[in-house]
Order: sequence, then C-alpha cells, then structure tokens
Amino acid sequence: MSRKRPERRDLAGLLGHAQELTQPGSGARALALSELRPYQGQPRRHFDPEELAALTRSIQQKGVLQPLLVRPAKGFYEIAAGERRYRAALAAGLTEVPALVRELNDQEMLEVGLIENLRRENLTPLDEIEATLRLTALRLGTTPEDARTRLMSALRRPEAGDTEVFTEVFGLAARESWQSFAKNKLRVLGWPQEVLEAMRTQGLSYTVAGVVAAADPQHRPALLKLALSGASRGQLRSYLREQASPVAPENLVAPRQVGRLLADTRWVAGLGTAQQAELRQWLSRTPAFLKEQVSVEAPTPRKKKH
Repeated sequence: MSRKRPERRDLAGLLGHAQELTQPGSGARALALSELRPYQGQPRRHFDPEELAALTRSIQQKGVLQPLLVRPAKGFYEIAAGERRYRAALAAGLTEVPALVRELNDQEMLEVGLIENLRRENLTPLDEIEATLRLTALRLGTTPEDARTRLMSALRRPEAGDTEVFTEVFGLAARESWQSFAKNKLRVLGWPQEVLEAMRTQGLSYTVAGVVAAADPQHRPALLKLALSGASRGQLRSYLREQASPVAPENLVAPRQVGRLLADTRWVAGLGTAQQAELRQWLSRTPAFLKEQVSVEAPTPRKKKH
C-alpha cells in the first residue's frame, strides 16, 4: 500500500543561486542582527571554532555575500539557513546582514537546515550520515530509526514504494545514490561511541574510523590515538599485525603425531560417523600451500607385477 505524502515546495531552490540573491530586486533585504534569532530546532549544534574564525575574517573583508534565509516570528526573525554567517557577522562587528524572508513551517525549517548542512564541502562523515538520514526521515514522515530500516529494506526489495522518496532526497544534496548510502554508510551508526565522537568532533575520516571500529576493544584506544595523530589506514593495520600474539607452542597440535594417526587406516576406520565428518571438514581447511606440498611429496603407487 502506498503512503500518502504532503506536497513539497522547492526548499533546495531557496538555498541556491547565492549571487542572484545579492542582486537588486532579488527579494533579499537588510535586517539588523538584533532582529535575528537562531532556530532552536536547527539540526547542527557544533560549530568548528577555526572555521568560524576564517569565515569571520572573510566577512570583515568582503561582507556577507550570501543572504540568510529566515522566517518571521513574534517580534523577530528565526534563521532557517545561515547561522554560521550570523555568528561570524556578530564576531566581525556588523550590525546588519542581507536576508531572504519566507514563510516556513517547522518541518520546512528543519529540512532547509539539513539541506544547507549537506551542501557544505567540509562536512564531517558522521554529520553527513546523520543529516542525510534525518532528512530522509522528514520526507517519509517517520523517525530516523525507521528511515534506516526502510532504506535497508529497499535494497532487498527495490520495488518498495519508498524508493521514489529516496531518489528525491538524495538528489537534493547527497553526494551519492541512496543505494550506495544504504550499503556503505548506515553501518557506521553501529560503531563504538568513542569512534563516532571522534568522527563528529575531531574530523576522523570514514576509512580510518572503520579500521578502529572493527578492531578488538583492547586495541581501540591506541588505534584511536594513532588515527587522530594522522596515521593512515595502512599504518593502523600494520600496528594491529604487530600486536597479534603468536600461538603458544603448548597450544599447537604436534604435526608428527597427527600424521601418524592419519596414516593409520585402522584408526581412521574406527572413528564414528560424526567424527569422520568432523575430520573431513577439518582437512578441507588445509592451507593450499600445504596441500600442494603433500601432493608433491606423495609416493607414486607401485605397479603390480603380472
């Protein structure tokens, strides 16, 4: 049964054409910073201090080039898109900024904020995954957890009715197809919390974080420290190989003893059915190089004399 969805306006279009919006007659107007308020439901709460400082310097030199997108509220305007520009303008000592005023409901405010975040070039991997999933959930009218389940289901059943929504959402701002996102990115949300926190606040890359997340818990603190100091994925894997403990000699099965037993046809014949099946399964896992060596050294059967 298909799910009925409300009509959507072109929210992505409101964020585009930055240069056009700065031209006379574009609809943008100057608003005092004292009239603006950040939207409390804004999906992004962490603002990198270095990025904000760089934007502040740019605004001091060139001004605010792209208008903020705001909606009217009681006695002030709420920022739908452009909170970073608002914060940087305050830090730069400006008194007003260009803004585009639009009537937007709460859900549209959230969607605009998510789309703007997804269009940022330096978005962290985890921010991108969470924002994409949240935007998908909004378009489906459900929770991020349910949206995640429906994305995974659609991989197995592409004929499901949600695929049209997925295609629309990922066409707005995502950098990959919904199929690729579901296959490769959703599993990240199940990674250890310390890895997710490093991705969120310290910019740990997706590929390096994957090595840390998959490692044994006892090695994760050291791996995380190495990763945050700049170690590559290959270097982390080398570290794990170095940490691998060799098997203690007392835990090894004596090869000569095993060989004697296997050569004893009466011993093999005396094994029970289950034991013989287990033995065949064990022999099937014999390393290829060992099989080749046994084949080379096996004696050639003697021909019977007539």
